[in-house]
Amino acid sequence: MSVLTDARTGLRTEIVPVTAGDGMPLNLHHVTGPVPPTKGPVVLAHGAGVRADIFRPPGQTTLVDLLVEDGWDVWLENWRASIDLAPNQWTLDEAARYDHPALVGHVVGATGADSVKAIIHCQGSTSFAMSAVAGLLPQVDTIVANAVTLHPVISAKANAKIQYASPLVAKATAYVNPRWGIHAPTLLSKAIVGFVRATHRECDHPVCRLVSFTYGVGFPALWSHANLRPEVHDWVEGEFAECPMTFFDQMARSVRRGHLVSLGAVPDLPRSFVAAPPRTDARFALFAGEDNSCFRAESQRRTFAWLDGLRPNVHSLHVIPGYGHLDMFFGARAAIDVLPLMIKELSS
Repeated sequence: MSVLTDARTGLRTEIVPVTAGDGMPLNLHHVTGPVPPTKGPVVLAHGAGVRADIFRPPGQTTLVDLLVEDGWDVWLENWRASIDLAPNQWTLDEAARYDHPALVGHVVGATGADSVKAIIHCQGSTSFAMSAVAGLLPQVDTIVANAVTLHPVISAKANAKIQYASPLVAKATAYVNPRWGIHAPTLLSKAIVGFVRATHRECDHPVCRLVSFTYGVGFPALWSHANLRPEVHDWVEGEFAECPMTFFDQMARSVRRGHLVSLGAVPDLPRSFVAAPPRTDARFALFAGEDNSCFRAESQRRTFAWLDGLRPNVHSLHVIPGYGHLDMFFGARAAIDVLPLMIKELSS
């Protein structure tokens, strides 16, 4: 266990080891301010091939800052997709069954809270939602989910890429890595970098271009350059690393079906996550950037329609104009345009 203090904000971060249900080492970042929290715990789950700190861009007000200021007890997950952990060929099923229940369970045990809130993003969102829908997170009563939840919808070009190109790449490498833009160690990675240089000319930042190649079809795919401060754009270079091809295989299957599906190898998960009503009473607040080039905003619209059809007037949907995927969290104006809405939903 280690403790870090941010000199700029005064926030204290305690890194807490947690063991997943299958024995994999994970951790939580417990963030506290100078004043003890007055509200209950909220868990944040990052996306694929990033880490807990993706919610804490430098030099600006972050979601973590605002949550602590508002009195919440903040816990950031490093689940098995985190680049702070050893690279592994994870699936959404493993995260849903083994990671999120263990991490949330630790928070409940450490705080003594009766309930937990969650803010989840991308594949942290899909896997966390899978866990909740399967009845594995009974302590969670509010889920704020960004980008995609139960119904992944991508563009026709992105669909062709994930259905046909990804299986070919998987034959040659177990992982793709946006940091290849800085150092490409193999002939395949060098070839991919060369291809990206030729096709992604919207940016001189090599990792930014590789992120777009890896996670969607866009120029760029995960944010608008106009939304990012230069300091944050540079910071991105250290926030992406390995993402396994096992994930892309499962997402391709889910896209074909129009909703999340399990692979059938992990117990206690349904094969389809929309074939029956969710085994959770949690209220979902769904967020999407209208300009998301990774997962279309239609992803969240479909999940909202499904949830609202089962429990009318319980859940909510916010589609934010001018935003894409990750700039919902670290855009220069996110602390004004987006993050207060997410925090408001925690208390609704």
